[in-house]
Amino acid sequence: MKSNTISQAKPPAGIPAQGRTNSLCRILLVDDDRELRGFNAELLVESGYHVDTAEDGAAGWKALKANHYDVLITDNMMPKVTGLELIKKLRSEDMTLAVILASGTTPMEELIQNPRLHINAVLPKPYSIADLVRTVDKILHKPGAGRRATAARIQSNLTAAKTNSGSSRREPRM
Repeated sequence: MKSNTISQAKPPAGIPAQGRTNSLCRILLVDDDRELRGFNAELLVESGYHVDTAEDGAAGWKALKANHYDVLITDNMMPKVTGLELIKKLRSEDMTLAVILASGTTPMEELIQNPRLHINAVLPKPYSIADLVRTVDKILHKPGAGRRATAARIQSNLTAAKTNSGSSRREPRM
């Protein structure tokens, strides 16, 4: 049986220390897709955020209970605890962090019927790197021009690498 894990995204080696993390902006990223979770976490770290990750809603809940976060980014359809169930739990505990539901399946009817869930943004999959960074910046009320430029550069580099290598690497859309 696989245990729930919580991990901290590691900053890429080539990023200067002052550009790595901003301890004032802490994000919990919850997604059961390991590759997507790692890619998004790395992008957000490169964009200046402190990022912890969790592999499912149950691990995400443990992280939320143990740490303070400014933003929760969660998928919806996950084993054990769905993203919507996770959001309901955190709101029932009066946790006031911002929430981004980043999912291919968005239960819009339930969101409309439950305004108390207070979801700050819905980011439908597939989304671009720029959409993710722009949404986080907007939620945190930051201009983010530098982070958006970083996201654009990363997307450009990934596209060029795919073109040059001819590999089957996933497009830089989530």
